[in-house]
Amino acid sequence: MTSLTGRATPGTPAGVRPPVDGVVAVPGVGGPARQARAAAYEAFLEPLLPHRDGVALLAVGGLGRRQCAPYGDLDLVLLHAGVPGIDELAAAIWYPVWDAGLRLDHSVRTGAEALSVAQDDVKVALGLLDARLVAGDPALADALIRTAADHWRRTAVRQVPHLREITAARWAAHGELAFLLEGDLKEAAGGLRDVGILRAIASAGVTDALRPAVRAAHLRLLDVRDALHQQVGRRVDRLLAQERDGVAELLGLEDSDAVLRRVAGDARTVSHALDDAFRAAERLRGGRSRLGAGPPVRRPVARDVVEHDGELVLARTAIGARPDPSLSLRVAAAAATTGLPIARATCEWLAAYCPPLPAPWPAEARAALITLLGAGPGLVPAWETCDRYGLVDGWLPEWTRMRSLPQHNPVHRFTLDRHLVQTAFEASRHTRDVERPDLLLLGALLHDVGKGLPGGVDVPAGRHVPGAGSADHSTVGAPIAEAVASRIGLPAAEVALIGRLVRLHLLLPDVATRRDLTDPVTISGVADAVGDPATLDLLHALVRADAAATGPAAWSDWKGRLVAELVARVRTALDTGALPAPPAPDPALLAEPLPVVQLSSDRVAVAAADRRGLLATVAGCLALHRLEVISADASAVDGRALVECRVQPRYGLAPDPIALSADLRRALAGDVSVNQRLRGRALAARGAGAAPRVVWHREAATDAALLELRAADAAGLLYRVACALDEADAEVRAARISTLGGDVVDAFYLVGGWPDDATRARLEAAVLAVV
Repeated sequence: MTSLTGRATPGTPAGVRPPVDGVVAVPGVGGPARQARAAAYEAFLEPLLPHRDGVALLAVGGLGRRQCAPYGDLDLVLLHAGVPGIDELAAAIWYPVWDAGLRLDHSVRTGAEALSVAQDDVKVALGLLDARLVAGDPALADALIRTAADHWRRTAVRQVPHLREITAARWAAHGELAFLLEGDLKEAAGGLRDVGILRAIASAGVTDALRPAVRAAHLRLLDVRDALHQQVGRRVDRLLAQERDGVAELLGLEDSDAVLRRVAGDARTVSHALDDAFRAAERLRGGRSRLGAGPPVRRPVARDVVEHDGELVLARTAIGARPDPSLSLRVAAAAATTGLPIARATCEWLAAYCPPLPAPWPAEARAALITLLGAGPGLVPAWETCDRYGLVDGWLPEWTRMRSLPQHNPVHRFTLDRHLVQTAFEASRHTRDVERPDLLLLGALLHDVGKGLPGGVDVPAGRHVPGAGSADHSTVGAPIAEAVASRIGLPAAEVALIGRLVRLHLLLPDVATRRDLTDPVTISGVADAVGDPATLDLLHALVRADAAATGPAAWSDWKGRLVAELVARVRTALDTGALPAPPAPDPALLAEPLPVVQLSSDRVAVAAADRRGLLATVAGCLALHRLEVISADASAVDGRALVECRVQPRYGLAPDPIALSADLRRALAGDVSVNQRLRGRALAARGAGAAPRVVWHREAATDAALLELRAADAAGLLYRVACALDEADAEVRAARISTLGGDVVDAFYLVGGWPDDATRARLEAAVLAVV
């Protein structure tokens, strides 16, 4: 055996290498490697406790189960029967473990103390279920292990409610492993910690919690964690994006997406099993409380659906007759609206005997789907339960392709399938804002159906904007959504509207953040694309639902204001046929003595003597004070140059307004020291990134040419680009800054037509040279 100190001892098992940084390292992934690591740890620990009566060294956790990860912790309990000198004995064990470079979780207890703590702390009670003797008195260890297991079997049903509470708190902190791009394999819902809870519930005889599918999922999750440890070279449980390719190679999988899909499927299996186990424990607890009060009452909740003992089951009449194809949807809708789970046996029966839906669907099935999508908080658990048993594939054959599909986009927190269902849930909050709530819900479910197909990319920046001519998953998904809507049974006009919602669901945020909302061409372009106020309202609601389902980085107050401003202007154009007049400048900017500086929490406005380069000067000052520019407008009125910027703190902390105002005034007055600071900070901020790109958009503005820069984000970028444009004699009328993840799309409205190819090429080169 190889000890943790690097000295070889007789009987070294095959595959055990000398320790790396004091840690046993067994190559390979899988059960045999985990067993070999456990054997190596035991061989190191056993000599540390000379055999004596009344003392035993127990392993819990991974070593107790003989499922040791490559860089896992050691969880040890030194059990004693009140023998003298126990503290010195404990030190003689713990210090060599620490000296070997191992992470150690340890305790020293008598049997009575261990049982007392387990009675008060359910986590300790669960840990003792994995306890196993490593060295010392076997009788002492066996007595505690048997007593702890017996105590758990007698009290498990009473302890499950508290266990469920602390589990829910952990889920809230770590999210759902099945739907996360970088989930925690241990702590997230559906992870390894939940398997431990299932094992405890199963050991209490409450239910068959560890069915074969769960055991297989558990072993695969352990394999992924082993591969992750080996890939990183240390203990880590979060499956980060940069490690997935290496993990895939170690597991023999095709690519990183295959890793995510496998983890998602296994996490779902564990999550569903734990939900079933918790419900079984609750039913058992409720049954005991009803002793002598008769069987649970069956209560009808919908046609062919009744509540029985806290779960939804089929009415006897539904089972006896040939079911209609809409039955599974009606059961799902009842579960979502009541918040009650569907019994496992009912799901299995529906999966086996419910006939497929015809095309087009009957009206009852279509109504049940809309009820399901609009049910609010009950939608997600009901949908997940139906998806677990394959019912969703019967409703939407396209779902198979989208299930557990990763979204490689920094703003997305969920896999594609969960994102679509979450968007429908968020859309249910806006159903009273639109004329056709049913079409809003269906559009929300289908809005990203084109992702994962050839051409159906999800680009963080540079999406389709009227006049840009780009194609993405919105364009690819529109005909698929129309086909689904037609199969569901919507009339032709509504099918076309669903296709339009999917095709245009990115229109409002893209235009609001990347175009000049005071330009008539912008407003008329959106109005022509939308067509009518009812569709505009549907798109506005869909945008908000999509952003809420995507993640906190997808939305902000300023983005919401910009989208609302765009919607208001487009509605005016659709209602009256007249384009709204651009807002007039603040009178104070035109009347007060120069220079004028106005500051608020999200706005900076200045006025100076009419001169070139004012936008660059203002942008540089804002960058010096760590303010990001969201939008900028430049104009000249009555011999004054005006610049108004919407801003937000780059790192969340607002700058000192007195210092910012002083720097702006000095810069506007041509102070050389300020300009030197600006250029020095700008040069220091340059960094490597993806190759930048310049795109010209023709006929996208009334009186200007639109230059769009797509590049990696960096502090002071707007200042550098504005300086380059000024030095190339390009006058900027307005700028829109769109940042998503690590990329930006900066749109600059340049006064004049810029029709000459050579002139545009020189300007492009000047801009790219400073990025």
